[in-house]
Amino acid sequence: MDRFMSFRQIIFACLTALFSLSVMAVDNGELLPPGEAFKLSAKAVGDDEILLTWQIADGYYLYRKKITARSVSPSVELAAPDFPGGLIKHDKYFGEVEIYRNSLRVPVPVKNAGSAQKFKILVTYQGCADMGICYPPQKTTLDIALHGAAASSGNPVRQLFESFKGLNLFEDDLLPPDQAYRFVPAVVDGNTLRVSWQIAKGYYLYRKKTALSLQDSPGIRLGRYVIPAGMPMHDEAFGKVQVFYDELSFSVPLLRNNAAAQSITLVAKYQGCAERGVCYPPMSKTVVLHLPPATRTATAAPTQAATSGLSELDQIIQSLHQDTLWLTLVSFFGFGLLLSFTPCIFPMIPILSGIIVGQGRDISTRRAFLLSLCYVLASALTYTGFGIAAALFGSNLQAAFQQPWVIVLFSGIFVLLALSMFGFYSLELPKTFQARIHNSSERHHDGSFYGTALMGALSALIVGPCVAAPLAGALIYIGQTGDALLGGLALFMMGLGMGMPLLLIGASAGKLLPKAGLWLNSTKAVFGVIMLAVAVWMLERILPESVTMLLWAVLLIIPAIYLSAIDPLPADASGWRKLWKGVGLMMLTYGVLLLIGLSMGQSNPLQPLRGLPLSATASDSPLAFQRVASLQELQEKLQQAQQNRQWVMLDYYADWCITCKEMENGAFADPEVKRQLDGFLLLQADVTENSPADMALLRQFSLIGPPAILFFDPNRQERAEFRIIGYQETEDFLAHLRRISL
Repeated sequence: MDRFMSFRQIIFACLTALFSLSVMAVDNGELLPPGEAFKLSAKAVGDDEILLTWQIADGYYLYRKKITARSVSPSVELAAPDFPGGLIKHDKYFGEVEIYRNSLRVPVPVKNAGSAQKFKILVTYQGCADMGICYPPQKTTLDIALHGAAASSGNPVRQLFESFKGLNLFEDDLLPPDQAYRFVPAVVDGNTLRVSWQIAKGYYLYRKKTALSLQDSPGIRLGRYVIPAGMPMHDEAFGKVQVFYDELSFSVPLLRNNAAAQSITLVAKYQGCAERGVCYPPMSKTVVLHLPPATRTATAAPTQAATSGLSELDQIIQSLHQDTLWLTLVSFFGFGLLLSFTPCIFPMIPILSGIIVGQGRDISTRRAFLLSLCYVLASALTYTGFGIAAALFGSNLQAAFQQPWVIVLFSGIFVLLALSMFGFYSLELPKTFQARIHNSSERHHDGSFYGTALMGALSALIVGPCVAAPLAGALIYIGQTGDALLGGLALFMMGLGMGMPLLLIGASAGKLLPKAGLWLNSTKAVFGVIMLAVAVWMLERILPESVTMLLWAVLLIIPAIYLSAIDPLPADASGWRKLWKGVGLMMLTYGVLLLIGLSMGQSNPLQPLRGLPLSATASDSPLAFQRVASLQELQEKLQQAQQNRQWVMLDYYADWCITCKEMENGAFADPEVKRQLDGFLLLQADVTENSPADMALLRQFSLIGPPAILFFDPNRQERAEFRIIGYQETEDFLAHLRRISL
């Protein structure tokens, strides 16, 4: 008993000591009270939205999933908060979590406010200190006054009080402009400036009121610069605006007529407000900067020089801001024509051709063209719809359609289409359903237009989900301005441009297709094999590489047998039969090579024998990327590169991204590219899963999806003028790398 009491006393003493240490830590100021660690405020930014703001002390963070807000007033309802992207942290209690540091602003839509002038909300949140101590969940009730409440109250005394309150007579003095908005310009090199505004807490800066210019600087001018997207806000004076909190920073290209070192005078104009409701007049700051010798001069034509300091993406965004409507639409139609020759569009060719061939002997050139038109229009409208949704709501619908069950279902459709072309059955809508759709005698033909349009829409969402520069530019423009009409029209014209080759192929298929007989059956069988190839190509995104390599081998060998690859030809065989036998032999040979490569552990169908000693070279090894799975990992790698004075290349990749794999097997495998990248820290963000961490990595740099390649200088600054969106041929990519090395 004495031993037991002694042991219990020891435990009690230890617990008492731990409690005392905790109290001492709090008393010594090592752990802030919750209200100081996480300062919460709320205000209405319109009649249909409130803004929750946390000022988070250094060394503390908030959990995203522990933040909730609900109305405690029966007449008012709150919608789901619109959380910004946070940092991914491995928490020993909760696993992988998303957290916020420094500051957090969360817009919360208000529903059913009606005539309510004031209401109460209950906000719950939880956070921790970096020292390893977590607070219990905090609950705070806040009073919210909607805009116009005082004016509509009908109480003149109250209105007078609010007017005096708006003058801030009873609050602390405002900061001087130079303290509220500290302008910090820097010379990166002879052709680039970096401008930053350090914005004090409780203040914000308007995006549209920010502008730069040069004065008394002959022989030099500013190139087109792109101000990043800000936070959407409803302003009583200016309506819907974008504002910046904490910091605004971006690069500015310089266009110089001579390379000699010289000085320039930079003028920055900007305007901002304090959150308490007081705005500063427009401000102007003039600074003299000393430029080193330039690495390039603007001796080219004016139109070329004006955009030489911008990436392709930035040029597209600027054109949307500045060009006329018709010029913008024509430009995007041209972009679509160029994109029609990229790997993302190639799979649509056999899909549309297979649909036309599947119509059988009655197909005409006119009908083939109309089917192609239905396919292209549906595809263009789908691009427009998902583009506007992605820009306004921040959700990439194409990436969402890369779920395994969607891929399997769509691949199954192609297998069914292939079997119908082999003659196993005939696909058509049920008669009762056909009767409900149309009343003409050609009901099943009319129904095929609907089916073709549906296939075009699904193809746009599932078959080619990669992002190209024109698409990304239009989406960023919509997100920045909210101008869904212009952005949507641009995307529609781009979709039409992408579909032009499909219209030509569809019309020619109707003209060249044999009308009946054995030739038609043979043609349908060929397209049946192509449909199976499309199914295997899509399954590559979700199946192991060894399994897809086996499927490719089977798809080559079995049709080769039907093409008489191993059968002797009769002496009087026709030229066409000899041709098909030759094709069959080629397919059989390559299929066998795939099986040999598979047995050797290879997984690339394009290079099945890469592991053989006679084919292996030092240049065959792929680029050695280091994977980053979160923003925190990315920041750690950038810090490591800064310590080593390295440039960083960050590649955004996904298994379902066609052009990502084309770049992997093309430009990234080129020996000269590897030499140019020697000394770079090569990072890769795999966003295949489209998880919250993946979306945070994309949102951090205003990206819609892969492929995208970003470059960071040794100071950890992303050089936006070098950003690449979409596919690039090896020579173009090499020229881009040489430009960086200048």
